[in-house]
Parts: sequence; C-alpha cells; structure tokens
Amino acid sequence: MPPTPDTDVRAVEGREELATARLQLLTAARYKLAIHLPVLPPDAYSSSLELAELRRIATSGRGAEIRILLNDPAAALRAGHRLIDLAQRLPSVLQIRVPADEQSEGPSASGWLLNDTYGYLFLPDADRLEGRTALHDGPGQAPLLLQFEQIWERAAPATQLQPLDM
Repeated sequence: MPPTPDTDVRAVEGREELATARLQLLTAARYKLAIHLPVLPPDAYSSSLELAELRRIATSGRGAEIRILLNDPAAALRAGHRLIDLAQRLPSVLQIRVPADEQSEGPSASGWLLNDTYGYLFLPDADRLEGRTALHDGPGQAPLLLQFEQIWERAAPATQLQPLDM
C-alpha cells in the first residue's frame, strides 16, 4: 500500500515552506505541542494564524499542554515576540523552560516542533532554513520526543518571563 501524503516525510527549505509546515502541524494538533527552539526568530510562531492555532490548542480542554524549550527567553522578551505575550497570558498551559545542558546550545543546535498527532518539523541546524517535516510519522517523531522529554526534565522554568502582576 503506497504511503499517503500525510505520512510522507518531505524536505522543507526557506521561510515560506517552514511557515507552511509549522501552520500545518499546529492545525493538526489536538491538545499538546513540544517545541525546541535554540533561538526564537521574529517570524516564527508570530503570525496571526500561528498564534490563533496556539491559542486554540492552549484552550482545547483539560489535557492542553504546550511545552517550549528556549535557550534565550530573555532575548525573545526584549524583542517583544508575540509568542512570549501569549505565554504570559496562559502560563499554566503554555510553559517555557531553559535547557540546562550544553548539547542544546550553540549555533548548530537543532530545533523541532512536535504535535500530538505524530507530526513533526525538524531542523538539524536551527540557524539554517532547511529540514524535514511529516504530518503523521510516529517512528520519525519518537526519537525527537524522547530527546525533548530528556531535555525538558533537566530544564529550568524561564522565570524571567513570568508576568509582573502574578
């Protein structure tokens, strides 16, 4: 039986293809996301459509959970990134942590977006606009999710992002 287009792993390259892949994965998600971002570029997770999907997931019900590993949350806060604003409004559902180990740092650190329908976007080098994506590929997503869980357990909450009025 030939694979359906949803299970195909495909290469993505360039800002537009990456934005399309992110939006497809966000739209396909039901309740959970795991995102690893060595750096939060100004154009990632900041469009009105992406933020609407993130808000939908965050308010989807009791099991809603968006976990983000971000190496430099202070830089995203200084830049006024719209994702940080959303995280400050929904802190119990949208959690941001700072990785504790050195392997997730540096210019060649990888980045990924994982959803709860076995979809993923993987950038082997987060500074380069190329990687691979699939809307439904459990075997391809599994090692990324395992690595995310290991980093998440050792990561510290990004306390500098907590709203001042809490």
